[in-house]
Amino acid sequence: MTNEELQQLVEQLSDRFFGKPFLHRALFNSRLQTTGGRYLLGSHNIEINPRPLELYGMEELIGIVKHELCHYHLHLSRAGYRHKDADFKKLLQQVGGHRYCKDMGARRTVKVRYEYICTACGQKFERKRKLNTRKYCCGVCRGSFKLISQRRLS
Repeated sequence: MTNEELQQLVEQLSDRFFGKPFLHRALFNSRLQTTGGRYLLGSHNIEINPRPLELYGMEELIGIVKHELCHYHLHLSRAGYRHKDADFKKLLQQVGGHRYCKDMGARRTVKVRYEYICTACGQKFERKRKLNTRKYCCGVCRGSFKLISQRRLS
């Protein structure tokens, strides 16, 4: 699905379920990791994560778009547009939007870049960021660290 097709889908869903036009831009944003989409308060644009469409199909995408359209229309009408607001919860239930996005696995992947070993007790430690081995010591035995592997993540 292209950005143009997404724009058409959002406009159709806005007319059909909300009875109001969508007058701004809807785009895919592949940098979104853990969320299905977001409504931008300043520009009134909607950004959608393409992963739910790939993993779960069109029905999941439509639920996410309805969720973001709830934020959009409530914010423009100066009603409660936040997740905690009663207006938002009521409108979301009326249009059948998703309250939460299905798990896309982004929270489970831990990017380990550096692996250290304690020279005294042999305990291994994995870290995302580089560790100053002169400043820190082992939490188990107070021994010193040695870098044993360094991976380049892309």
